[in-house]
Amino acid sequence: MSKRTMLMQGNEACVEGAIAAGMRFYAGYPITPSTEIAELSAAKLPKVGGKFIQMEDEIASMGAVIGASLAGLKAMTATSGPGFSLKQENIGFACLTEVPCVIVNVQRGGPSTGLPTLPAQGDVMQARWGTHGDHPIIVISPSTVKEVYDMTIRAFNLSEKYRVPCILLMDEVVAHRREKVELPEKLDVEIINRKKPDPTILDYKPYKDYDGDGIPPMACFGDGIPFHVTGLIHDESGFPSTSPAVTEKILSRLMSKIYNNLDDIVDYEMLYTDDADTVIVTFGATARSATRAVKLLRQEGLKVGMLRLKTIWPFAHKAIDKLKQGKAKSLIVAEMNYGQLIETVKASAEGTLKVYGLNKYNGELITPQEIMDKVREVAANA
Repeated sequence: MSKRTMLMQGNEACVEGAIAAGMRFYAGYPITPSTEIAELSAAKLPKVGGKFIQMEDEIASMGAVIGASLAGLKAMTATSGPGFSLKQENIGFACLTEVPCVIVNVQRGGPSTGLPTLPAQGDVMQARWGTHGDHPIIVISPSTVKEVYDMTIRAFNLSEKYRVPCILLMDEVVAHRREKVELPEKLDVEIINRKKPDPTILDYKPYKDYDGDGIPPMACFGDGIPFHVTGLIHDESGFPSTSPAVTEKILSRLMSKIYNNLDDIVDYEMLYTDDADTVIVTFGATARSATRAVKLLRQEGLKVGMLRLKTIWPFAHKAIDKLKQGKAKSLIVAEMNYGQLIETVKASAEGTLKVYGLNKYNGELITPQEIMDKVREVAANA
């Protein structure tokens, strides 16, 4: 497999990965620290026959992305905290209408305008529950520049495969870091495209589970197959319905198409967990500090491991189950916020493991030393 070696910024890797995955439409609005994604998309998309539109705001950006996807293009937008908040209503529309799209959120300090140029991981719960109502969503989080490239491609693949919005949840550290990366040639990249209906189909129902996998084949506007799209609860034909049976059926299918495929969707890394009595649970840029801390503590003879969540939502309950069945006694959830992921970890641990939080929310990255100090504190109180 031939590769290209490049020095690349995280936001640049996102654009390269998106184009490699087939992105041909980007609508967005500049916002720190994601602005480079818009700038580079504007420069690169026309070269591959794609379109870039700077919209008047984040609400319109999300709407344009949905429209482009309905017309058959792979579409993406990128933003940060305040813009991510504005996108939520249209993200909900995309969830219910099953429109594939990728939303990049480069997290920064908040709430409100907050700390525009400084890192945080405070959008974890918003990424899962930001839009209202029960809805499916996939959220993945990279820790390195190379992973930004790979996970952007994966975000498109998951979105297309399951007809669901996929959120790439980055943070300022990963987005603005520059690293040497080896990129595969585009012919070597696995690309997944949405399932399409037979073009000769009669009486096409856009939300009918034809194949029994919970994922209806998706026609596109312009294919010559008429269909209806609405943000109201709808039946298989796409037209509104207030029937309790119809409502329950569609919402159950929307959720089950994700939860029936957890082994395909959920990804994580376990480092030195086989004999660890203390495991650090983390994601994104914080995992870089955790990796360093674990290796240094191992040199001191402490049995410490790390669970790095590459997929944040759906949550990796299977990984916690593995730790419960092993030698682990304590979990330390390290995250750059006041405490968001920790509650899900506690629920998953079911009281079998002691769960501690290591939280930092002042605009600075959690350091390896801070993680090492927390591990020693937990060990001393065990």
